[in-house]
Formats: sequence, C-alpha cells, structure tokens
Amino acid sequence: MIVFSGMLLFAIWIAYNIVVIQFVEGDKWRKMSEDFTIKEDDIEPIRGNIFDCKGNLLATSIPIYDIYIDAKTQGFVNSDTFQLYVDSLAINVANLFKDKSIDSYKQQLTKIKLAGSRYTLFKSKLSYRQMKAMRGFPIFRKGKNKGGFIAVPKSKREKPFDLLAERTLGFSRYGVAPVGLEGAFDTILKGKSGKQVLQRIAGNSWIPIDDESVIDAQQGKDLITTIDINLQDVAEHALMKTLVENDAEYGTAILMEVNTGELKAIANLTRISPGVYAERYNYAVGEKVAPGSTMKLISMMALLNDGYTTPKDNVDVEGGVKTFCRATMQDSHLGNNLIDMQYAFEHSSNVAFAKQINHYYAKNPHQLYDFYKSLGLTKPLSLQVEGAGIPDVKSPDNKRWSCTSLPWMAIGYELEFTPLQLLTIYNAVANNGVMVNPLLVKRIEQEGRVIETFSTKVLNKQICKPEVVKQLQCMLEGVVLRGTASELRSDHYSYAGKTGTAVIDKNSALNVAGIKAYRASFCGYFPAENPKYSCLVVISRPRKDNYYASKVALPVFKEIADKVYASALSLHQELKFAMKNSTQDLPIIPKADKEQIQTILNKVSLSSHFHNDSIHQEETDWVAGLPQDKSLALAPIKMEGAGVPNVVGMGVRDAVYLLEKKGLNVIVIGVGKVKRQSIAPGTNSKKYKSIQIELS
Repeated sequence: MIVFSGMLLFAIWIAYNIVVIQFVEGDKWRKMSEDFTIKEDDIEPIRGNIFDCKGNLLATSIPIYDIYIDAKTQGFVNSDTFQLYVDSLAINVANLFKDKSIDSYKQQLTKIKLAGSRYTLFKSKLSYRQMKAMRGFPIFRKGKNKGGFIAVPKSKREKPFDLLAERTLGFSRYGVAPVGLEGAFDTILKGKSGKQVLQRIAGNSWIPIDDESVIDAQQGKDLITTIDINLQDVAEHALMKTLVENDAEYGTAILMEVNTGELKAIANLTRISPGVYAERYNYAVGEKVAPGSTMKLISMMALLNDGYTTPKDNVDVEGGVKTFCRATMQDSHLGNNLIDMQYAFEHSSNVAFAKQINHYYAKNPHQLYDFYKSLGLTKPLSLQVEGAGIPDVKSPDNKRWSCTSLPWMAIGYELEFTPLQLLTIYNAVANNGVMVNPLLVKRIEQEGRVIETFSTKVLNKQICKPEVVKQLQCMLEGVVLRGTASELRSDHYSYAGKTGTAVIDKNSALNVAGIKAYRASFCGYFPAENPKYSCLVVISRPRKDNYYASKVALPVFKEIADKVYASALSLHQELKFAMKNSTQDLPIIPKADKEQIQTILNKVSLSSHFHNDSIHQEETDWVAGLPQDKSLALAPIKMEGAGVPNVVGMGVRDAVYLLEKKGLNVIVIGVGKVKRQSIAPGTNSKKYKSIQIELS
C-alpha cells in the first residue's frame, strides 16, 4: 500500500505538471522551443546595376549558388538506389568541374550518406549554368524531397569591363570607408532585405522552412552614369602608355562635357612595379596637388578681370631670373627681357606672372584671395561620390603667409587643390564663363522606371567679365598655336589649353638623390572654336629624361582628343557639295584603293568619273582623285616595280599594306596621312629591312 500510494501520488504530480506546462506555462515553453529551433533570417536583395551613359553594364549582380545535400532523403537512405546511381553521379560531377577525380567524388558522396546529415555543403559559388546542370544529375534529378538536392541562391558583384573605371565604380564593404559610386549610392543600390524562417536540425545546421509568411527582398535600384565606357577605355589606354614609357609614379586623366559638366571618363593609375599599373586611388577627386603653371590661367584671369593688365601689356622679365625675399625664381627656357603678357602666357614665364601678381596685389592680397573664393578654390567640390579633396589655399590672415606667397601662388605653388577643381575652372572658360558642377550620375531607375533625375548644376553664372573670357580663350589657343604646346597641334581640328610642369618635394623616398621630382600636366578643351569637351592630364614623378608637360602630359591629351574627335561625328564639319564652277568643298584624294574610294563616293552620293578610259585597261588598284566641277576625276597610279613605292599622302592602312608587300617592316610615327617616308621612292627595297613613315 505504501508503494502503491507513492506511485499514485507520483502519477498525480506528473499529471498536474503536464497540465501546468501545457495550459498554464504553454506559451512560455513554446516560445523557448522556437528560440532554440526556429529563427528569422534576412534574405539579401539583388543589388542594383550601374550603367554607362549608353546603357552598357559597368557593374551588375549575377546569381551564384551553394549546393547542399540532404542525406535523409530516399535517394541517399535507400542503399540500393544509392549504389545503383552513385557512380554515374560521381562521373557527371567530375566531368562538370574537372577539379577532382571520379573516385574522390564517389568517396565524398559515400561519406555524406554515412554521416546522414540533412544539410551538408557539397559545392559553393556555382554559376546558374552549373547549378542547372547538377540538378539533372542522377539522384539529384529526383528533387529536394527525394534526391536531397538543395540549391541556395546568393549574388556576386561583377564588372563586365573588368578594371575599367574601377576606382570610380568603387565598392561598399562593412567597416571600410565608402569608395566611388558603390559606396556613395550604397543605400539605393542594395535594396531592401526580405525575411525567411530557418529551422535548426541535427548537427547545429539551419535550413529554410517553406512558409507563406516569407517576405521577399526588394531589388536595388539602378544607376545611369555619365561615363562613356568607350571613352574611358581610350583615356585609360592613353594614360597607361605614357606612364609605362616614362616609368611615372601615377597619373590621372579626366574628360568632361563642357556644357553639362558630365564626366565621360576618369582614369587613375598607380605604379605597382616597373611596367605594371592599376587603379588604387582616385587622384582626380581626392588628391590635392600644387597645380604648377596651369595656375597661370587663374592668375591671368584675376589680372584681366581687375583691369590691371591686358594681353598686350609689356613686362620686364629681367632675363628670366628674379628674386623675391631672398628666394630666386627662374624661367625654364626664356632669356628675354621685355615681353608682352600674351607671349608670357604662351611660353609660360614664371617671372612675368610673379612680378605682375606681386606688384598689383601686394598692398591688398585679400583681393586676390577673394577672387580665389569666387572660383570655389577654397572649399571642396560637392560631388556625387565621397572623398573630395579639401583644398589648401592660404589666406593672408594665415600664419603661414609670407612675402613669397603672392609670387609663388601666381605660378601654382604654396596652394593645393584637386585636379577636378582645376578642370572645372578651365571648363568654365570653355563654356564662356559659366561654371558647372561635375556630374557623374544622371538618373536612378528601377525596372526601367525613372525614380530620380540629376540635372546640370550651375555653380557660377559668370566667373569673370565676358570680354575677359574671350581674351583667355585666345590666349589658351595661342599656347597651342605658338607656345609650349605647339609641337603637337593638330591639322584636323583645333584645341586650346595650358601646360604645367611643377617641381614637387625632394624629401620623398621615390626621388633619386640629387634629382628633382616633377609633376607634368596639361589642361584644355576641344574643338577650340566650339568647345565640346574639356580634358586634364596629370603625370606625377616621371623617372625618365622627359618631364616637361609638353613631352609627357600633352601627348595623352592629344591621343584622347584625337580618338574622341575621330569617333564623334557631331564634331566634324558637314561635307558640302560644290556649287557650279566651284571645287573648294570636294575632297582631295592623293592616293587610295580604287574600289574603296568608289564605294565611299557612291555611299555619300558624290559623282565621279575616270580620268580617261585607259584606267580600265591598266591593271592598277590605286587612284588619285582630283576635283573637277561637281565630281571627282579618278586617275590611275602605278605602284608596281622593284623599288620602294611612294606612299606619301596615303592613309596608314594602305601605306603599311604596300610597304609590307615589299618585305619591309613598317615603323609608324604619329596619326593621320603619310607625310614623310624614310626611304626614297624607287629605291631597291631588298637593301632594307625596315622603313619609317611619319604621319600628320
């Protein structure tokens, strides 16, 4: 009875606790159970795309998949089924990935079966094509519930054009300062996370539960940028070529549309090792540097705007050497005495600008500083990306101000601002005095719908007097026509700009002992008569003999401008047909392929006739076109013979074809048509291995 009574009381106690746990404390224990076995997790949204101005993908998110195996399903639990298909499954997987042997995969699958886990990682970061192929393999083709095949989607950021505009596109990473467009527009690009329910299973793994309460993620919005990937490619290749040739430390090139401020290309390359460069920092946006002689445009603008001088006013440069407060300033290649300001600007006289600025502003330096402020040089640009460099322009009230500040600031020293700030001012001169803010993103879209539009923002409606703008435009053209940039002026279009060669610190470990380090730059715009694009090139610390801007930075500007001009039909003058008794608008064809010329003339509806009927009998593929009335007369040119052909006047393609046909290795210098050939026409070609042709 005692034992029975004890057992009865124990049973009653158990029943009582069951009731309490189930009905009184049920919610508490159910919640605790869920906390241990069920949790809510975020579903990452697909990040928005970034496009260039023509709809080319610059950055996109592609789906990738992690493959898990549920070994509790029929395909793995049933030993007969598993043994029947495991060899075929291992063969298929090995053939798809080609990273391990068939036996290795068979052992891995067998190990997963024996472990009996419901959520074992089998493969990670697969493409959609790979995932789809695996889903059709033996056992796996039975699906998730019978074949144990679980594909968990994720996303991976891809840049279809690889390293092009890498720093401008940037990245967004946890714990790292935002970089480029990915960082600045992170909230817009990343979208909104969804929610899903996960359940804990044996082995402390969590698997998703199919639940109607799942909240889908909202895809991120897309950015439509101002970048033109083709022009970006041109800028990066031109910059890379010069950096490698001169073994420079770094370089940047920026191409901007004059009227809108839209940035079409931003190239930034840093030296990793000899001949190897990569994008590591956005110098265009974040690097504040002493502008050197490109600052003389701003100095000239101040002098003209305040009425202190004119382009024709003379200044004594004292043989190109002048001392200010015991500090000596020199002109690099001027030994004159009395020159006018136009000549001083075109040939970049340091002494002329230092004397003029010091003479007119010494009594009231705040006047010049206030002019700098009006141009926005004392504060950073407001950009659509993070990291805009903070300029360092000394005020006369600053403790660092000295008696050398004015003359040295006049020629681009003792002050620093970013390359993009300098380009913004040159762009304003090209834009007839209207300063616009650089623009990088044009629109935000979602599934083709425009969410937000960014338009051109005017920073200053008139940076100086209109007549001063015209004078500055003429002076910038003079630099190219007669001054420091005349060596690379173009015969096909006009451009304007200013060279700058700045001496930088001697204390850097990058400098060779006893040798100065230089930063070369060229800033300008094209075409000069109707500016469409402005461009700035900066090359820092070239290690070779050439360090002047005209030898280092200007060729990059020229190559970018040449290729932009060649590809932009809007920059070309319309082909006009000659009026009666006039041939001035008809094209002149020195030498060209007969069939190609005939095809082009037919395409533009320009009539032509053969100079005489003998051209049909003469076996020649080459003709010259001469204007006659409203048509072109095509005359045959004989190019055969043992001697070197005369290719002067030809396009490079035809010239190279003919010369290589003679067994010569052709060295091409310049762009355009052949102006000169190193071996005289008619010379026996067998005596030479190579020939040099100069284009213009």
